[in-house]
Amino acid sequence: MAHTDDTKKKLREICRIAARVFYEKGYDGASMQEIADAVGLTKAGLYHHIGSKDHLLYEIMNYGMDILQETVLDKIKNIADPREKLRQTIIGHIDLIVRARDLEITVILHENRSLKGTLHKKINARKREYIHYLEGLITEVQEQHGGKPLLAPRPAAFALLGIINWLYQWYQPGGPIKQNELAPIYADFFFRGLLGNT
Repeated sequence: MAHTDDTKKKLREICRIAARVFYEKGYDGASMQEIADAVGLTKAGLYHHIGSKDHLLYEIMNYGMDILQETVLDKIKNIADPREKLRQTIIGHIDLIVRARDLEITVILHENRSLKGTLHKKINARKREYIHYLEGLITEVQEQHGGKPLLAPRPAAFALLGIINWLYQWYQPGGPIKQNELAPIYADFFFRGLLGNT
């Protein structure tokens, strides 16, 4: 069933608030009553919107992938140069991870194993699409650079995701490393490893 604009807006609001509850208490530690209270709904009203706790986690993860698509990938799709496109993808993804307001992304990383069955397969299919996108872009960059690649595209894509996705574990917005400095430094670091230069 397609969501109307109003129901989609409400679902996203629920996802944003519930993501914070899951982030603070963990998936297993958060009760549906706590989430309903945070959202400002009755427990029955919350179930009406999302169906189950598993489905809520799926919707949060799905919304997180939507954020990645809307705020990173859609913005760079018209960049013709593969290297610049990959650089802007890296910078955009890092900015997304370290922005405190986007805890939907953090929940994807932290609670990935909590989702089971069909819902787990569906969200993993979206993640695989992103990995394939990175692989393709890395391949183009390596072909443009010429010479023998230092690392094949698939392990390079996973290495890149490992570098970026671990940021949520240690990065502190108020710490000594500023957000606007972090992404370009990481992008340069990856390109040096990928191509042997900047």
